[in-house]
Amino acid sequence: MAVDETQAGLQRVLAALTAGEPDDASPRPDGAAAAGAAAGSLDEALRETWLELWYQPKIDIKQRCLAGAEALMRIRHPEQGIRLPESFLPGAGDDIMARLTEHALLTVLRDWTIFDAAGFNLRLSINVPVHLLVRLPIAKIVTENRPKADYWPGLIVEVTEDQIVRDIRRSQEIAANLRVSGITVAIDDFGAGYSSFSSLRELSFAELKLNCSFVKNCAADATNAAICQTAIDLAHRFGSAAVAEGIESVADLQAMQIMGCDFGQGHLIAPPMPIKDFIALLQQRMNKPPARPAAPPAQDAGEAVAASA
Repeated sequence: MAVDETQAGLQRVLAALTAGEPDDASPRPDGAAAAGAAAGSLDEALRETWLELWYQPKIDIKQRCLAGAEALMRIRHPEQGIRLPESFLPGAGDDIMARLTEHALLTVLRDWTIFDAAGFNLRLSINVPVHLLVRLPIAKIVTENRPKADYWPGLIVEVTEDQIVRDIRRSQEIAANLRVSGITVAIDDFGAGYSSFSSLRELSFAELKLNCSFVKNCAADATNAAICQTAIDLAHRFGSAAVAEGIESVADLQAMQIMGCDFGQGHLIAPPMPIKDFIALLQQRMNKPPARPAAPPAQDAGEAVAASA
């Protein structure tokens, strides 16, 4: 397929995903003030059910279709509006973080059934701190609460590179335990830590997510481009997928395509959005009815978007 033809397909996917979506540009509170009130605000948010998961689409750059979505936490405060993680996570202790993580896990599993009922079989991912993978019985929680559909694609747990390399052996044991329950591990913010290639080789991971600071301007910055190409090649050498985070320009998306990156996400494609807005957007672009009766397995979301592009 010619490059211009491939780019035309990518542009159609971008148009289908971005037209009319809500903007994630709510005011960001002062960091110091937010840190001091983190524990209290999270406890109140959990108690008052103000917590929400918003979803950022992830596209398959090669196939030019929707591939999944990353779940990101938001607080819908009745007076302050939508609050982003940097306004309530800094300063949060282990106990409240454990409660928050368990709540997010249960929510993302329930939300998959909502996507499925609307006709979209998406593989969802969620961020979990490494120390909570040890503290919480993640595999047990997922096994007991996972969707019953045999076509459920599983869950991706994202952990940052700097956290996972602190104890590679322990991380390897955790990854193996999670895999039995249909959970795979993605290394988030790759390039921001100090892991060696040999240490990564010991860890089984499904995705390597390129840090957004390297993806940004990779089309023009030779150093960023070299780092991205090395990371993509490394992921493929280990039998994993490469994901570009923070794609903000068409030029950078084109560069990722040429480098052979598998998946991409970022504000160019679509910002995080509430699940109802995400589903409504996809239904609008594909002229799907608001709901469908539960019967045969859901249509693969990637095929649906490709058909509408």
